[in-house]
Amino acid sequence: MSGMSEEVVNICVVGATGYAGVEVARLVLDHPTLRLVMVTDRKIAGTPLAEAYPSLRGITDLAFSLPEPDAIAKTADVAFLAVPHTASLSLTPQLLARGVTVIDLSADYRLKDAATYEAWYGVPHTSPSLLAEAVYGLPELNRDKLTDLARTRAAGRPVLVAAPGCYPTATALAAAPALAAGLTTTSLVISDCISGVSGAGRAPSERTHYCHAAESVEAYGVGRHRHTPEIEQTLTGVAGRPMDVVFTPHLAPLTRGLLSTVYLEAASGVTTAQVQQAYGDAYAHEALVTTLPSGQMPRTGSVAGSARAQVGVALDQRRRGMIVASCAIDNLGKGAASQAVQCANVVLGLPETCGLDFTAPVL
Repeated sequence: MSGMSEEVVNICVVGATGYAGVEVARLVLDHPTLRLVMVTDRKIAGTPLAEAYPSLRGITDLAFSLPEPDAIAKTADVAFLAVPHTASLSLTPQLLARGVTVIDLSADYRLKDAATYEAWYGVPHTSPSLLAEAVYGLPELNRDKLTDLARTRAAGRPVLVAAPGCYPTATALAAAPALAAGLTTTSLVISDCISGVSGAGRAPSERTHYCHAAESVEAYGVGRHRHTPEIEQTLTGVAGRPMDVVFTPHLAPLTRGLLSTVYLEAASGVTTAQVQQAYGDAYAHEALVTTLPSGQMPRTGSVAGSARAQVGVALDQRRRGMIVASCAIDNLGKGAASQAVQCANVVLGLPETCGLDFTAPVL
């Protein structure tokens, strides 16, 4: 949507102690239209945000509050929920009922089928009626539906955005142009992904302990990672036919950054020029996604600390004719916080890149 609202929009970040949550808070603090008025955490309520994250000293004097729906509704117009999966199930319906628009960074409203959610997350979905209302917040693939939410909110109704996960975001951006252009006729997408350690969240574990993660790369969640049905749902929507995904995530000794490389068997007669053209056309008008020139592939260091994605593609014609596409994002940026803010911009009728068109550190 064009034009910027003149009104300041009050923002609450629920779960602002986590890496994704504090990244949302940081982006909101620098945003020209959004105003951070509340941050919540049950465990350290009363503690200043800048005490938990000293880089925010001198920038904000907000302290953590309890995530009480009535208090949030009295203070904020929009709530970003940066909470663990299943934690949003009780809070989201309460906020919507109180007129608060919700941008949910958890997986609780991404899947359209409650039974699929229950099978992969191991808990009953307690508000399945909201699954039909929630819009999957990947703007490059779902902009029209997000724009529809903007109209709904402008009419006085709160709306719900289910912000995608980091692995599904990078995989979808890597695979979507080939599927949309009909460059592959198979139903299989293989996705190998590598993420930095911050993707595991702030809570320490044996896998993310420095001595375990440093100088080592490992696959995990093989054949059973919870993002698998989310990726399949997204790619099925793009392709217009059921898609199967073989998804293997890897943990790498990076603080932040994520690389997804996908493999799709090319349709008969597809050429390298056609593949490059399809990807160039798909993202030619996207402000936050760049298609690299032929022969170049992305690196995480080029997008770390940014809201951007870079995509590169090649066609391996010597064997089976495989399309190989890679997408690099910051797992806390385009994979979480900046994408959530991007969605909020659309829903609020603001320019999509408002507060996000900053340059990433070059080193």
